[in-house]
Amino acid sequence: MADVVRLDPPFEAAERPMLEAWLDFHRATLATKCAGLDDEQLRLRAVPPSTLTLLGLVRHLADVERYWFQWVFAGESVPPYYWTDEDPDADFNGVEEADSAEAFATWRAACERSRTITQESADLAVTGVNLRDGRPVSLRWILVHLVEEYARHNGHADLLRERVDGVTGE
Repeated sequence: MADVVRLDPPFEAAERPMLEAWLDFHRATLATKCAGLDDEQLRLRAVPPSTLTLLGLVRHLADVERYWFQWVFAGESVPPYYWTDEDPDADFNGVEEADSAEAFATWRAACERSRTITQESADLAVTGVNLRDGRPVSLRWILVHLVEEYARHNGHADLLRERVDGVTGE
């Protein structure tokens, strides 16, 4: 994995660039937590009894990006990357034989598509349709939710990484 560039979000900015900066910060934090590990380490279920792995988090967040930005907001009809109706947790469960290079490429492509969709939106108040209940959901809500989703999972990644090889830090 290439060196990760993680920029601190600005202390002052308009709402949209602030939200975008925080989301990119958290995306880069996940990449940082995975940097320098081999496939076996990325697949390690390091915090028993949890079945979480760093690779599972990457796969999960690829599907999260796709779901909220492509399906819900942009209304694109695209399949999930990993989960299925038969195994809704396949993003986490299917890591034993998963190709980490593929997972990271998929996640990065999903992030890039999310950035494009965000940039093409005229306003944060523009809505998509929440597939779970049919209610409208704004781009603002999606950005805030993704910051929360990454922040929560980056906390998991902190613990996993420390147990994998002792590395701690932001």
